[in-house]
Amino acid sequence: MRYLPLTQSDREAMLGVIGAASIDDLFVDVPEAARLDGPIHDLPMHASEMAVERHMSALARKNLTAGEAPFFLGCGAYRHHVPASVDHLIQRGEFLTAYTPYQPEIAQGTLQMLFEFQTQVARLLGTDVANASMYDGSTACWEAIGMARRITKRGKAILSSGLHPHYVSVAKTMAKFTGDVLETATPTLSADTDLETLIGAIDKDTSCVVVQYPDILGRIADLTPLADACHANKALLIAVVTEPVALGAIKSPGEMDADIVVGEGQSLGVGLQFGGPYVGLFGCKEKYVRQMPGRLCGETLDADGRRGFVLTLSTREQHIRREKATSNICTNSGLCALAFSIHMTLLGEKGLRTLAEINHHGAVAAAARLAQVPGVELVTTTFFNEFTLKLPQEARPVVRALAERGILAGVSLGRLYPGEASLANGLVVAVTETTSAEDVETLAAALEEILA
Repeated sequence: MRYLPLTQSDREAMLGVIGAASIDDLFVDVPEAARLDGPIHDLPMHASEMAVERHMSALARKNLTAGEAPFFLGCGAYRHHVPASVDHLIQRGEFLTAYTPYQPEIAQGTLQMLFEFQTQVARLLGTDVANASMYDGSTACWEAIGMARRITKRGKAILSSGLHPHYVSVAKTMAKFTGDVLETATPTLSADTDLETLIGAIDKDTSCVVVQYPDILGRIADLTPLADACHANKALLIAVVTEPVALGAIKSPGEMDADIVVGEGQSLGVGLQFGGPYVGLFGCKEKYVRQMPGRLCGETLDADGRRGFVLTLSTREQHIRREKATSNICTNSGLCALAFSIHMTLLGEKGLRTLAEINHHGAVAAAARLAQVPGVELVTTTFFNEFTLKLPQEARPVVRALAERGILAGVSLGRLYPGEASLANGLVVAVTETTSAEDVETLAAALEEILA
């Protein structure tokens, strides 16, 4: 371990202080069978920096990257064009090296950025307030369920069958420690959502209903009747948005009276990045703000009347006593939140609406073309930029065959719901502004050959 700046005399002095004759004495309590008997098996010995770079580059070349192939993957992580100015700005030293503001008022630039982020997210989600921010969409979803329990003093959450199964999985994991009861269901391969079923399931023990918008199959529904049913039973409606670009075209959940709106902000400013890091969005009605997890930045005036920013609410255990904390989430995805905010600023309201329109028109054209492939049925009739197809055979092997042809065709429902025979033929296809008409035609032609 030559990179450690310790001399032999340094080690001997340290051993002398603790009364050990040698470093080996520090490991006497470890059973011999558990100790290494030499170098780690199958791990290559050290190499030069250039050799390691060459090796890692060779491994990277085995990946089929999003920009090198027709790309139709979605289901919570979307390929959008991120302007070069976003990456340029977030790499400025004062942004790139900034961390969670433990002495917040000193970090005025960071606080102002978070304040702007909150404003953008609140307007996008249609909520009174938004925090800054959460890890990602799945953990934000769980935090909303925990928040509903604190508000309603109830412990049963009803999760829509259209909620992303990975979000459901995170909620189930966390519920093991809190005792929350989660009612879940598997979606059906149809154009109909489960809103009527959800409304009928609400009772006096329900803390919240969690519904995705658009849902895992791309379906869009009016959430107003569900919100009314929740409120009639003193429960909360939690809406989950995994594709924030959709809110440039469709009514926000807050406008439909959702109490808490959470989501994944990756689509704006943040690349796919092999699954992370991402940024969670979290907004709610103002009356619930003191139960909101994370942190809230506010605007004020200093003693000289100058505009300034402060950490108005910080409900995490690093800042306040643990028993009063609403969450143990300990970071705010600051750099990803900044990237989101820069991209939103560059777009503006008109640009976001135009981007959403491009996404939707592209998806409509792609759905129409792919539905012309013999044996393929379009399941989703109302959608934004993501829709579900029903293939005449199991989708997973079809997706693999298309990948071998250099086409990333979409997400098979058999992968998301293994063992669910009724969903095995389902394929979720996403289309964004990065998808060309040629890409769609390439997929359609290849799909027709494979299914023939």
